[in-house]
Amino acid sequence: MAVASWDTTQACDLISLGSALHVCEMELVLLDASGPRAAVDSRVFSEAIFCSGETGFPFRGRFVLPVDWCMIGHIHHTPEGSWCHGTDLRSGMSFTVMPEGISEFMLRAGSRVSAVLVPLEQLRRKFAELEPHQGDIPARLLSLFTLSDAAVAHELGVRFEQIRSRLIERRGSSDEEALKGEDVDALLENHLLAGLSARAEDRPQCTRGRRAHYLIVQRAEQFMRANMRQDIYINEMCNAAGVSERALRYAFDDLLGISPNRYLSMLRLCTACRSLSLSDASRRSVKSVALSCGLWDLSRFADHYRRVFGELPRDTLMRAPGMEPLSASAS
Repeated sequence: MAVASWDTTQACDLISLGSALHVCEMELVLLDASGPRAAVDSRVFSEAIFCSGETGFPFRGRFVLPVDWCMIGHIHHTPEGSWCHGTDLRSGMSFTVMPEGISEFMLRAGSRVSAVLVPLEQLRRKFAELEPHQGDIPARLLSLFTLSDAAVAHELGVRFEQIRSRLIERRGSSDEEALKGEDVDALLENHLLAGLSARAEDRPQCTRGRRAHYLIVQRAEQFMRANMRQDIYINEMCNAAGVSERALRYAFDDLLGISPNRYLSMLRLCTACRSLSLSDASRRSVKSVALSCGLWDLSRFADHYRRVFGELPRDTLMRAPGMEPLSASAS
């Protein structure tokens, strides 16, 4: 699935972007009104899913991996301010995502990331080969680490750059042609060795203050999602998060760069966009979708929607529903 040109980021829809991981849906919430622009390509090859992309807009993302899949990846570049579960992300970091609950992150515009999704059992087998006397995979040590100057870490960085390059330069070719010769087993071994050998200073820590801000935003967002059909006021968000209005605003500004009310507005809009993209026009109307997201002023909603997504809500609804994510067995 190629949703944009690699020469530059282009306007694209949230459903295509959210389906890039194939085995699960990724939910995106835009953090400004410039609209979703990205360049993404993902391919299924050798029982793995290769994905690389660049985002031209800041967004908050959430996804849940199936219990039998895991993800390894690399951050080629990201501006200051990106994070995962509140922990700062930096250029040159690699990461491992296990199927353990919701993965939450925020990426600034200009971020470039590559990821490979593989069956969890394949990662477990490789870990058992490398560490036969160990028990479960030490997910904490592998979750996020900066590539050091060690040879194994350098090799991992080169491998991910090659993956990105192959997807870029061979975007018009088949999966087999684009990723011919890619050794998933060797990549897993390299990733595990680099992660397990990372030094303490190569593993970023979430400060107590940043962790507190993350939990505040998380509680406030949970309240927003649970009450999206209703009017939501700032004092209700404060009560849900258990903090003062000043603390709430400070936490949102620190983590997302926007106010709580602005985030609520973008959350409503992106939820409406997703619903419109997946709804059957014969069964739902723009009005019903808008009201379900707490968007009572339909003319204002349509105007704001067009400024962000480049079309009217009814145009999104009239298109065919978004395709389901491809299964991992697709070829």
